[in-house]
Amino acid sequence: MKIWFDLSNSPHINMFHDLIRELESDGHEIIITSRPLANTVQLLDQRGLKHTVIGEHYGKNIYKKIFGYPIRVLQLRKFLAPLKPDLAISQSSFHSPIVAKLLGIPSIYTNDNEHAMGNKPAFIFASKILIPENLAIEKIAKLGVNAKKITQYPGVKEGIYLWSKGERIQQKRKENTDKTIKIFIRPEPQTAQYYKGKENFLDEMLLTLQHKYKICVLTRDNQQYIHYKQDKFDKLNVPDKPIDFETIATECTIFIGAGGSMTRELAILGIPTISVYQDDLLDVDGYLLEKKLMRHEPNLTTEKVDSFLNELNQQSPSLDLMEKGKKAFQLFKTEIIKFKAK
Repeated sequence: MKIWFDLSNSPHINMFHDLIRELESDGHEIIITSRPLANTVQLLDQRGLKHTVIGEHYGKNIYKKIFGYPIRVLQLRKFLAPLKPDLAISQSSFHSPIVAKLLGIPSIYTNDNEHAMGNKPAFIFASKILIPENLAIEKIAKLGVNAKKITQYPGVKEGIYLWSKGERIQQKRKENTDKTIKIFIRPEPQTAQYYKGKENFLDEMLLTLQHKYKICVLTRDNQQYIHYKQDKFDKLNVPDKPIDFETIATECTIFIGAGGSMTRELAILGIPTISVYQDDLLDVDGYLLEKKLMRHEPNLTTEKVDSFLNELNQQSPSLDLMEKGKKAFQLFKTEIIKFKAK
C-alpha cells in the first residue's frame, strides 16, 4: 500500500516517526509532505525522513489563513495525483482529508484539539477519525460529523509514541550525575489559529530567572529566535537548531510550556512540568491535571518557580499512560491495515 502522511507541524514528526518506520519495514511505500512551520523541516531532516515541502505557512492572520488554505490544498493535489497514494493519514493537518477526497482516496484523521477551527472540514471529509478517550465523541458529532466513523483510542496522543521511550528516558535521568538546575521553556504558539493568548508574556519572568538558573528557550520559529537573542536575554541559551527530544527529557529539571504537545509529552514522562498556556485548556490537559501529571500556572512568577523547585519530588512515568499508548499505537496500525483489505 502507498500511504501519504502530511506532517505539517513539528509535533507530527514525533507522533508518526515510529509508525512510519514500522510500516516501511512491513513493505508499505511512504510519501511524506511537509510545510515550513515551526521546526518541522529541520526535524524531518534530523530524523532522516524523506519529505517534500509543499506550500507555506500564512501566519496568524485569519484572512491569510483562509486565502492560503485552498492554495495548499491544490498544491498538494497537483503533487500527489501522479504518485497515486492509496491512503492519507494526518494529525491536525486540515488539508489532508480534503486533498484525499479530491484524489478519490480514503483518509484517517486524528486531532485532540477541540478548539481548532480547521477541524470541522477535516472531520467531515475524513473517512475515519481517531480521537483520545478523554475527548467525547458527542463533541465531534455535533459539528455535523457521522459518529459511526469516530473511534476513541486509549490514553492521550503523546502516549502513542512515548510508550517505547519512557523507561529508557527515566533510566537516563537516574544516571545523569549533573545536578545543575536546568529549566527548558517552550514559548507560546503565536502563529497558531487557535491561540488567543498574549505574545512574549514570559519575558519579565525570564529576565529574572536567567540570573538564577540555567535556562534553555526552545523557540518555535525565527521570529521568536530573534526576540530571545536580544542583548537583554544574554544569559539565556537559545539554540539555533532543534534539540533532540531525549536530550531535553534527560537533562530537564523542570519544563515550562506555553503550548500543548511538548508540555504534555514531558508531563506524561513524569518530568516536573508547568503549563503556562494562556487560552482555554483542552480536555486532554484537564485529564493530565486531574492525574496530577502537571500544573497549570497561567500567571507564573519567579517566586512560584522557586517554590516549585523547592518542593520538587521526582515522579516516575505513568505506567498506565505508557501501556495505553502502546495499545493506541497498535490501534492506529490496525486501522491503517484495514484499508488494505478494502
